[in-house]
Amino acid sequence: MATGWAKEGAVQEQIDATVRDGVERARERLARAGESLTHCEACGDEIPGRRREAVPGVRLCVTCQAEADARESAAAGYNRRGSKDSQLR
Repeated sequence: MATGWAKEGAVQEQIDATVRDGVERARERLARAGESLTHCEACGDEIPGRRREAVPGVRLCVTCQAEADARESAAAGYNRRGSKDSQLR
C-alpha cells in the first residue's frame, strides 16, 4: 500500500500502539481494584450499594467517575485512530 512518506508497516504500528495503550489502561484499573469504598474518595458522597456490587473496588461515585473519565479521555492527546483512518482511505 502506498503511504507517502510513512515507512512500510507504519499503519499497523499505529494500530498496535492503540491496542497496547488500551490494554495498559485496563490493567492499571485492575491493579487498583480491591475493597469497594462506601463513600466517594473525591466528594465524600455515599456510593450506592448496587454500584459497589456491580463494580468491585469502586472508589468514586457515578458523577465523579464520569468527570474522571472525561479528564482521562481529554488527556489522551493525539488521536492515533483518526490519523490511521485518514491513511487507510
